[in-house]
Amino acid sequence: MDKKDNVDKAGSLPIKKMMVYATMVILVFVSALMVVFQVFEYRHDYRELSGFMREKDDLNAEWGRLLIEQQTFGATAQIGSRAVTQLRMYSPPAAQTAVISLPMTSEQKH
Repeated sequence: MDKKDNVDKAGSLPIKKMMVYATMVILVFVSALMVVFQVFEYRHDYRELSGFMREKDDLNAEWGRLLIEQQTFGATAQIGSRAVTQLRMYSPPAAQTAVISLPMTSEQKH
């Protein structure tokens, strides 16, 4: 019986090795697929982040333009109020205004 047990053990040893090798190959293959998937996700997320960064830069530029516009309009109102308070300027009433019209030339008539 010892010879038969040795033969059974010897016959099952290559099958076990093949199963271990097959399992290892499958695990390496799955690992490689997971690496490819992770790289794909990273590139997708990086592209999305780059888009958001571009959008942030565009919004910051627009914000700067709006601040300049706000300061411009604020300065116009400030100039008007200073003209009234410091220089005592005012808009004349209709009775004190005169409308001057220029004579039309022959080019403007046509």
